[in-house]
Formats: sequence, C-alpha cells, structure tokens
Amino acid sequence: MEEKLRQEPANIIKIVLFGPESTGKTTLSKLLADHYNTEWVPEYAREYLQNKWDLEQKTCENHDLLPIAVGQIQLENELAKKATKLLICDTDILETMVYSLTYYGGTVDPVLEKAALENTYDLYFLTSIDIPWEKDDLRDRPEQRQEMFNAFEKALIDYNRPYILLTGDTISRFKKVTKILDNLIQEKYG
Repeated sequence: MEEKLRQEPANIIKIVLFGPESTGKTTLSKLLADHYNTEWVPEYAREYLQNKWDLEQKTCENHDLLPIAVGQIQLENELAKKATKLLICDTDILETMVYSLTYYGGTVDPVLEKAALENTYDLYFLTSIDIPWEKDDLRDRPEQRQEMFNAFEKALIDYNRPYILLTGDTISRFKKVTKILDNLIQEKYG
C-alpha cells in the first residue's frame, strides 16, 4: 500500500491549491493550467465520492480515505509526466489527512499520514473562505467553514509546508498566483 502512495520523481514545479471545500480551488486550477499550458490534477475524491453518492446515496466514510489517497497520487504521477515545467494540484493527500482528522475523531491511518508527510511540493496556496459557498451533493458543513479553514492552515503550519494565503475573488487570486509562479518558473528554468 505504501508504494501506491509515493510520488514519482518529476523535475517540475509542483504546487497545491489547498483548503476547505467550495473555496475556488478547481476553478483556479483550471485557469492556471490553461494560462501556463500545462496539466492540472483534479481532486480524485470528487469523482470517487460522486460515484458512491450516485450508486448508494452515501457520503465519504473512513474506509474510503486510503483508496482516495491512492487514486490522487496515481493521477498526480500520471499527469506529472505530461506537465510542462509546472504541475497544478487541485489537492494533495495532506488534504485527505486533514479531512480524516476533522471528520473521524482526530484519527488518521498511519499509512496515509506517513505518505502525506513524505510527499513534497514546492508551494501551497491556502484558499480562504471569503468566497460564497456553493452547495452540491458532496459538500457539507457550510456553517463550519472557519473551523475547516483553521484545520487546513494548522496542518500547513504543523508540517512546515511553505504556503501563501489566497483571498479575494478569482481574478485577484489568479493575479497573485501568476505573479508568484512567474518568479518560481524564472528561478528554476531561467
């Protein structure tokens, strides 16, 4: 199982859009991938859990977290091979770990935790909750957005991940991220 949760080496910049649900990560991921003519890694959990909902009318359960993490890493590894200079990750398995901690009584599978802490990224962009909540089949806890945001930020701090907070509308977030990424790309590739 641990082998399935490992990142494959890739000589590209990897960033993660990180934060609670309904904070604009997917929208921004798509915009950035288009802007930089590269790949973006969708959130594997969305498809996995939507299929579960459609078939069983059930939401995420603790036993779903490892298959979600494996699917996320497999997708990331596949798309990293196709990316040009930069890979935009809509999420990572540290995010899966945060959900495990907040939804399942402060516990996390040791295999998931080990992988989440070993996998690395160049930079995280923490998405604020200052945009409107959009309801769908899978999203819950709109009244606990601040609590969830705090859990995500705590994980970044506790595990010493480099991050930048994104606030404001999509356009202002996009402008902030592209300015930072332009500099990272220039530093790495000249």
